[in-house]
Amino acid sequence: MTRQGMATTLVRNLGGVAIALVAHVADACPFCGAVGPTLAMRRDAAVATAVGTATGPVRSDAAAGLVQPFTLASMLRGRHLPTGTALAARVPAPVTGTALLFATAAPAADRTDALEWRGLAADEALLAHAALVPATTLAAEERLPFFAARLEHPDDAIATDAFAEFGQAPFAAVRATAPALGSRPLADWLTDPGIDQRRRGFYGLALGIVAGAGLPAANPATTRPLRATIAANDGDFRAGIDGVMAGLLVAEGQAGLDWLLARSSPTRPVEQKQLLAAVRFAGEELAADIPRARIVAATAVLVTSPVVAADAVIDLARLGGWDHLDTVAALWHGPGADDPHIRRAIAGYLTACPRPEARVHLDRLRREDPQRLAAAITAAGLLRPE
Repeated sequence: MTRQGMATTLVRNLGGVAIALVAHVADACPFCGAVGPTLAMRRDAAVATAVGTATGPVRSDAAAGLVQPFTLASMLRGRHLPTGTALAARVPAPVTGTALLFATAAPAADRTDALEWRGLAADEALLAHAALVPATTLAAEERLPFFAARLEHPDDAIATDAFAEFGQAPFAAVRATAPALGSRPLADWLTDPGIDQRRRGFYGLALGIVAGAGLPAANPATTRPLRATIAANDGDFRAGIDGVMAGLLVAEGQAGLDWLLARSSPTRPVEQKQLLAAVRFAGEELAADIPRARIVAATAVLVTSPVVAADAVIDLARLGGWDHLDTVAALWHGPGADDPHIRRAIAGYLTACPRPEARVHLDRLRREDPQRLAAAITAAGLLRPE
C-alpha cells in the first residue's frame, strides 16, 4: 500500500464521529444536529398525499408501532382516492382532528397497488404549508428563500420544517440565500431563551453568512453578536457554539480564525472540541476565504490538547499536514498519551506520512514501545510499513 493509500485508509478507519462530521459537512449543515425528512421530501416521495380526519383512538401494533384510523377528507396530490375512504396510518403520536397523510406503495399478497400510510397531526397552517412548499426537484438555491421567511414561524411545526430544510441543504446553497436570511433577526435569535437552543449553531452560521456578504441594509449585520456569544460561553457546553464559531470564520476569514485561536485554551476542553469542528468546516467549505496552510496550522495547534488530540491528528493526516510530524510524534509520550485513541491516531499518522523522518520516529517507537505501537497500528487498520 502506498503512503497516499495509507493516508486515505487512516481517514476512513480512524475517524469515528470526527470523520463522520467531515463527510457530513459537504452534504448539509454540520451544526444543525440530526434533522429528519422535511415535509417536501415526504410529500414528493409519496404515491399520494392527503388530508385525513382521525376517526378513532390509536392502537399499538407489534410490527407497525402506533396505528390510528382515518377517513380521507381531501387529496393534495398524487394518486386520487375517493373522499371518505377509510384507512389506517402509522403515527408518531395520537392525532386529534386532522392529519397529513402520506402513502407509499407496499407489497401485498393479493394486490399490487396496496398503500402504506403514515400520518402527522396538522392544523390548517401546516396543511397550507405542506401544499405550498417548493418541490424538491428545484435547486436548493431556489427553494431556500421560501423557508427563510418561515424560520421561527409562530407555528412550531412550520418553524421546525423550515429549519430542517436548511439542515439538509449544502452550504453553498445556504450561502446563496444571504439576502433572504438578512431579513431575519438572526442576532436576536442567538440569545433569545425562548428559541430552541439546538438551532443556535445554524443561526450563528447564517449571521456570519449575512455579515460576510455585506448586503446593503438600514441595520447591516456585523460579527459583534458572534464574538459576544462565543466570549460569553466561558468554556461551558452550550449547544451550537461550533456553528457560531463557523459563522465568525465565514464573515472574517483569517482574522476570525486568529481571534478564536488566541482565546483557545486546554482549560476549556469543550470549547476546543467546538473550535476543531469549526476549523474542520472551514477546511471543507472556506478554501476561498482561508488558505489551506492556515487551516493546517490551526489544526496543529489543537493537536497538543489531549481532549481533541486524536481527532486533530486524524484531520492533520487528511489535510496532508506533514510539516507537523515532530509535534505528532512527541504526543506518544505527552499528556493524555495513555489514551488508546490518541496512540492509534499517532501510529496511523506516522504510518501514512510519506516523509523519511516518519520512519525514524516509527523505528524509535518500535524499540521503545513495541507492543503498544504494534497494537496501535493494528487498531488503525493499516499495513505495517516495511
